[in-house]
Amino acid sequence: MTSERIYVGSYTSQPESGDGIAFGPLDGLAPVVTTADPSFLVRSADGRFLYATDEGSDGMVAAFAIQPDGGLERLNDQPTNGNDPCHLDIDPSGRYLLSANYTSGSVAIHPIGADGSLGEATQFLQREGTGPNRERQEGPHAHQIAFDPAGTYVFDIDLGSDTVYSSTLTEDGQLKEVDRLHIHPGAGPRHMVFHPRAGAAYVINELDSTLTVCGYSDGKLQIVQTASTRPADSPGENYPAELLISADGRYLYGSNRGDNTVAVFAIAADGLSVELVQTIGSGGDWPRHLAFSNDGTRLYAANERSNQIATFTIADGRLTQEGDPVSWPKPVCILPV
Repeated sequence: MTSERIYVGSYTSQPESGDGIAFGPLDGLAPVVTTADPSFLVRSADGRFLYATDEGSDGMVAAFAIQPDGGLERLNDQPTNGNDPCHLDIDPSGRYLLSANYTSGSVAIHPIGADGSLGEATQFLQREGTGPNRERQEGPHAHQIAFDPAGTYVFDIDLGSDTVYSSTLTEDGQLKEVDRLHIHPGAGPRHMVFHPRAGAAYVINELDSTLTVCGYSDGKLQIVQTASTRPADSPGENYPAELLISADGRYLYGSNRGDNTVAVFAIAADGLSVELVQTIGSGGDWPRHLAFSNDGTRLYAANERSNQIATFTIADGRLTQEGDPVSWPKPVCILPV
């Protein structure tokens, strides 16, 4: 078991739920702050502050100062002016926190003060549109904020309308649209990652268990391949969630909720095609989130429904489960420090 310390965000409004955010080595986690439904966590580049969603009907984002022992001191909260914020990210300049409101399908932008606290929103951007899946795509559903490797363009992903929006972030905290990528109807795009060197990006689609491979340049995406996240003829329903790319750009890792597996893709040298090379059990039920250890030699899988966090070693891109999963209530985000 690794001695690396991690933060874990847990749902607090579900049965058998946790207290909020925990910290410690995986086999010694302990709650450090009580906060509502912190379903996604990010840390400032200087390591001084942590930000969390409050994925509730009255969406909030919370700012915390990180103490020397890893404890968290709440600085303040700000409303996201939307419902159920499920993802956030800090812009590369460190000046703004951007959050995605899932249920209402909107994006909020908050300035970050010198003391780490959050100011009033500089923009609240409501997306529009629907998709063919009547149960899940009756309206827009924002699911992720992502920056390209250069930090020049920011992307927000709308599961509800099968759209990936590309924008620049202005000095005064406004998104200015550059382009839109329309994934095939009913895909339900959820999360994306960029190749660290090649002009390529990858989008994992929740509603039809596919991975979309794109060429990328100057804020614009172009689809070049669509691959399944499951072996052929896999039975039952499945809903992919998280997507990671290795630091060397050779492998992708996607979580399959339903199959309860982690899918491993090998990436071609030019970044523009992938091959599914492994699927391995996630060590529990409903792997919502995946995270690399800081040194990139391990992968954590947060299995929400079985209250378990599994650890995998990575060798030549492939995964091997390391010991038994650790029990923790409703884990939905893991942030190594």
